[in-house]
Amino acid sequence: MSKVYIPDGYKSPLSVYEMQRAIEFIKSNFQTNLCNALNLRRVSAPLFVDEESGLNDNLNGVERPVSFDIPDAGIADAQVVHSLAKWKRLALKRYHFNVGKGLVTDMDAIRRDEELDNIHSVYVDQWDWEKVISREDRNVPYLKQVVRAIVGAVCETNDALCIAFPSLHTQIERDVYFVTTQELEDRYPDLTPRQREDAICREHRTVFLMQIGGALKGSGKPHDGRAPDYDDWQLNGDILIWNDVLSRAFEISSMGIRVDEESMARQLEIRQCTERAKLPFHKMLLSGQLPLTVGGGIGQSRLCMLLIGACHIGEVQCSLWDHATQEACEKAGILLL
Repeated sequence: MSKVYIPDGYKSPLSVYEMQRAIEFIKSNFQTNLCNALNLRRVSAPLFVDEESGLNDNLNGVERPVSFDIPDAGIADAQVVHSLAKWKRLALKRYHFNVGKGLVTDMDAIRRDEELDNIHSVYVDQWDWEKVISREDRNVPYLKQVVRAIVGAVCETNDALCIAFPSLHTQIERDVYFVTTQELEDRYPDLTPRQREDAICREHRTVFLMQIGGALKGSGKPHDGRAPDYDDWQLNGDILIWNDVLSRAFEISSMGIRVDEESMARQLEIRQCTERAKLPFHKMLLSGQLPLTVGGGIGQSRLCMLLIGACHIGEVQCSLWDHATQEACEKAGILLL
């Protein structure tokens, strides 16, 4: 059964040709704005990694990576990345980036267990970025500073887009409202996590929801899943923006200050996966061989959806969809690329 939602009276805001022009404009413009805001340099990145390296993102721990063998390289289990959360940190060390400098790359992933709807696809494309920081920067004020810089880059891109494409009128609130998942549960104890996000974004429009991964006091469960070995759960969060087309909170980025030796050891213990400490990446981190960093992913198709005002992610990216979704979109005059 299709989970697609088509708002009443929705029509694609641009022709097919203009849609492609707008996508190109956003991707080019935003990467420049992001690099200027955070002092990033573009690098090349892998599509797949060796499973034994421990570099793949485990997401919530239940998603199955797409895997294959490479006989000529003697690799039994190469995995298409879920994200580059860990790879980027190792790259910063290998490429000799110093404090205050970072990298950004185009990340393409396949998440075959994703539940498909208006904003989720098995194909994931995002700007993966990572920046070296000092130990003194591992705090909430610095995290907020980075979030404001990213939102500023989004707003600058949107302003330029609306000039280049006068028919587009998406409004983005530049002022970010910061709230923790525990504060959100305390405020809306009877709502689900998704409903809480909708409620706070409806009120404040641009929100950074902090401290995702640890158990909440009321439910005893995390607000949302986070792997224990890249974000520090006390220093991370999601950038959420109110989507007027879909009338819901819309996540464009998951990010955070990354784990140091102490926080990773603690979080591995909480998730009962201390065996990961024996993997090459984890051993390097626990022995202090990797730089301290902040980083995240920013959805390319998500950002295009939001700024253009598209109602389905298939309007701005090529993927595969179930027949019910294809039929519903065709009936509504929505072209899935």
